[in-house]
Amino acid sequence: MSGPAVVLVGPMGVGKTTVGRILADRLGVGFRDTDADVVQRAGKPVADIFLDDGEPHFRALEREAVRTAVETHAGVLALGGGAVMAAETRALLTGRPVAFLEMEVGEAVRRVGLDAPRPLLAINPRQQWRTLMEERRPLYTEVARAVVPTGGRTPEQVADDIMDALELRKA
Repeated sequence: MSGPAVVLVGPMGVGKTTVGRILADRLGVGFRDTDADVVQRAGKPVADIFLDDGEPHFRALEREAVRTAVETHAGVLALGGGAVMAAETRALLTGRPVAFLEMEVGEAVRRVGLDAPRPLLAINPRQQWRTLMEERRPLYTEVARAVVPTGGRTPEQVADDIMDALELRKA
């Protein structure tokens, strides 16, 4: 099966981009982030897409970005936090080397902050994050071949665990 060498899923702020760049460097492949693809296509930040066009429009752009990336990118791919909500996306990830980067709410608040431009966390961020994770954790777990905790660990340590769990070989 062609496609990404590894796909990273998990909540916002977990470190998918940071860890993804480390993995890409170690594997000697490119890195791609579907949120960045959506921003480039829409010509505005994710928060503005939510505010101006609504979440359904953002999710449609996200599904298209994920499909294109899974079909065309051979490196490390990081998906937006809510990408797994789409059944179409979960189906695309079946049988692929997917790692779910996991963190607890306290760590999320520390990393994401309560004032960051995260549209889904605008009101009562701690409770919203918990609610999102209750909804998404089973979906992350469903698509993942490996679950890697990130709390209190460096991005390099997380990358090491992903390399081991997915049996990835350095370039």
